[in-house]
Amino acid sequence: MLGVTDAVGGLDAATPNVARMYDYWLGGKDNFAADRAAAQRVVGISEGRVTEGVRLNRRFLGTAVRQAAEAGVRQFLDVGSGLPTRENVHEVALAARADARVVYVDHDPVVCAHGRALLAGTGDPVGFVQGDLRRPEEILDHPVTRQLIDFAEPVALIFVSVLHFVEDADDPAALVGRFAGRLVPGSRLILSHLASDAFPDQMARAEQVYEGASSRLGARPRAQILGFFDGFELLEPGLTGPPQWLAGGAEDPEARRFAGLVGVGVKR
Repeated sequence: MLGVTDAVGGLDAATPNVARMYDYWLGGKDNFAADRAAAQRVVGISEGRVTEGVRLNRRFLGTAVRQAAEAGVRQFLDVGSGLPTRENVHEVALAARADARVVYVDHDPVVCAHGRALLAGTGDPVGFVQGDLRRPEEILDHPVTRQLIDFAEPVALIFVSVLHFVEDADDPAALVGRFAGRLVPGSRLILSHLASDAFPDQMARAEQVYEGASSRLGARPRAQILGFFDGFELLEPGLTGPPQWLAGGAEDPEARRFAGLVGVGVKR
């Protein structure tokens, strides 16, 4: 169970929390009965794809971070990071290069408290910011961000499994653009998003589960997700499913299809 529940007030264990549901699918222990019940409903709706999908998504994140670091990027801004779990961004980045710096961002106070507790005393150049991605400037100009991130150098901007919790009314493409506007050429956009194309009926049923959770879920068509990469050149194999991306674009006719799409772009 969560080890930082006394660090923040108002913890709601009765409402399914999207970060804790994700933690459950990854095999973590930072979740409650309500989270597990909702997560299991989605497992049933997806015929088990969601559990495998989030783990592939995690592999995508780690691989994309490592590749960015190996390509010379040493700064990482992980927006909507969720609960700290295995192979965190800072662990992957620092393993690839010792001068890496990472800022995690989440709007959930419990997630932030847990993250800060995890990082306390490590001495790593890593910070945690409580912020809402719908207010980009508050995140970009936060003292922790400014201390660790130099926007005159390339930055890897990470939006992994978070934009599908931003409603169309908030114009997520414009929000991504406001973040991207601070980035210099050579920066990277690492992004994953649930798509509505492959399994529209199952996705609609899963969205109903999230109606009672801490954030509503809204999958989008591939064409709309592709628009998030405006101003970026998509690296091969483009915007695709995580198994295909991890395989470098190779198509396996026996591979399972997943609702998620992933991609990495380099700012022009």
